[in-house]
Formats: sequence, structure tokens, C-alpha cells
Amino acid sequence: MSEVFEGYERQYCELSANLSRKCTSAGILEGEQKKQKVSEIKAGLEDAEALIRKMDLEARSLQPSVKAMLLAKLREYKSDLNNLKNEVKRITSTNANQAARDELLESGMADTLMASADQRSRLLMSTERINQSSERIKESRRTMLETEELGVSILQDLHQQRQSLLHAHNTVCTFLMFDSIYGSLALFFCAFFPYFFF
Repeated sequence: MSEVFEGYERQYCELSANLSRKCTSAGILEGEQKKQKVSEIKAGLEDAEALIRKMDLEARSLQPSVKAMLLAKLREYKSDLNNLKNEVKRITSTNANQAARDELLESGMADTLMASADQRSRLLMSTERINQSSERIKESRRTMLETEELGVSILQDLHQQRQSLLHAHNTVCTFLMFDSIYGSLALFFCAFFPYFFF
């Protein structure tokens, strides 16, 4: 998996958790404090959108097998971001009327926040599993490179041994050619049976 994507992913998960906490605290604030907190949340949402765009670009630039897995994770992050945006809309659209806030919370907002936290937890677990798989792939790649280096070394040794054997063969043939005892017999063997003396 891409280290760049993982970096963006970590930043997004931290930012998302921080924004969720800010949304919770903004829901109980009033007046100027609430406006300031909402302004901080909106700035954070823009940062989160930028991170999602970066993750999307990075995921689309990777190999298809990794790309599909990362795009699936990215869909979950986009859903999480939409939940945060909806929460901000709810916070900004409600007035100071406590009854309206209670009604919204009773109608399922608490469940939505709980589901969002559960979703974040699942996302972090998935991220951990992907990181573990990534480490296993890196280890396999390292083993493959070591094996390849060993194979190259063995081939070089075999080539040197072949050269030595050819040199020995040529030396024996030369010796036999000039040996007065074997004379023409040596020429015959070297010409017709070049590997006889190996």
C-alpha cells in the first residue's frame, strides 16, 4: 500500500475524530462561542475534504488490486465526512430553543453519532489490517530480492567455473597436440571428441 495514502489516512482519521468532538461541544454552546466553534469546524471540514481529494488521487494512481481496496475505504471516509457535514448543518440550523435540540437528539441524532463512532472504529481496524498486509507484502518483496541476488551470484560462479573448465580443456588439447608421443592421435581426439579429455 502507498505510504502517501497511509499518511493522508492517518491525518484524516485524527481530524475526523477531532471534528466529531468539536461538533459535540458546539451543540451545547450558545452565542458567540458557538459561532467561533462552528467556524473552526467548517475550516476543519475543508481540510478533511482536501485530504479525501488527495487520498482519491493517490488511490487512483496505484495498481488495480490495491486501488480497489483503497477506493472502498475512501467511500467510507466520504460517508463519515457527510455525517460530519450533516451534524454541522444541524448545529447551525438549530436555535437556542432547548426543546428543539432535545427533539433532534431523541429522533436519532444520538444513534447517528454512535454509528459514526462505530464506523470510525471499523475504519481504524480495517486500516490496521491493511497495514499488516502491507508489511507482509514488503517482507515478501524483500525475500524475493534476496533470492534474486543469490541466483545472480550462483550464475556468476557457474560462469567462472565454465571458463575454468574451457581453459583446462584447451590446455590439455594444446599439450596433447605438441606431445611427440601422441602426435596425430591427440589431434584426432581433440578434433572429433573435444570433450573426451574433460
